[in-house]
Amino acid sequence: MRQPVHYTRQYTWGPATLELGQSTLIMGILNITPDSFSDGGSYTSVEHALQQARLMIEEGADIIDIGGESTRPGHDPVSEQEELSRVIPVIEALRQHLSHIPLSIDTYKAEVARQALAAGAHIINDVWGGMADERMFAVAAEAGCPYILMHNRYDMNYTDLVTDVKKDLQQRITLALQAGIQPDHLILDPGIGFAKHADHNLELMSRLDELTELGYPMLLGTSRKRFIRTVLDLPADDVVEGTAATTAFGIAQGCQIIRVHDVKPNKRIATMCDAMLQAAESPGKYSN
Repeated sequence: MRQPVHYTRQYTWGPATLELGQSTLIMGILNITPDSFSDGGSYTSVEHALQQARLMIEEGADIIDIGGESTRPGHDPVSEQEELSRVIPVIEALRQHLSHIPLSIDTYKAEVARQALAAGAHIINDVWGGMADERMFAVAAEAGCPYILMHNRYDMNYTDLVTDVKKDLQQRITLALQAGIQPDHLILDPGIGFAKHADHNLELMSRLDELTELGYPMLLGTSRKRFIRTVLDLPADDVVEGTAATTAFGIAQGCQIIRVHDVKPNKRIATMCDAMLQAAESPGKYSN
């Protein structure tokens, strides 16, 4: 098996650091929403959100991703002010009590991203890759922060899925760079589950390594998504093994950040995958 392509990046924000290229990073999902598809309503208070963040960090999370609007199919859009009222108090609390952990704001609204960064977030995670709000690239460029650019589109009219996904991503990358985002600050997300049906998601999962050819680190977010539930014919709260399979498969193809709800099992899977991938470079590391 060929070694996956890995990119090295290091970011530091006071006591918080993030280092890509040494081991797979785990991004723990913290939804401050009443209607997310699998955990809506669980962490809407600051106290519960802080408790959950602490648990995920204990289980091995390297990043906490905070979202104030569900992105599940058919979700009700949330106003900018409502989204801010959900995420800002949580970001401020996490920054105060867990200052060593990088925080990501999961939003497609530029003003939410700007205020979240001012409140203590470090990374923008944009499920629309700047398409939903044309000001987003400028906010990311001015802040000089890592920007996760996800593949998304308004239709599923693909001619060739992977070719089209790569083309779409390259177009967004070009615009991001033109807006002033530094190349070392870009991280790509293939957008599993967004503008793609189950067969699309499975095909893209099988060819993730082709996306690393674009020249940027890649984040994979498959946790509890519908294509896994479809394959296994199980509800969202019973697909930890299915998510685990996608985690291992993604790491083997070069994904360097894994975004998940269930941190502990996916951290263990990532550690095992890293050990196998690194065995050729450091033989005898685990010898007695």
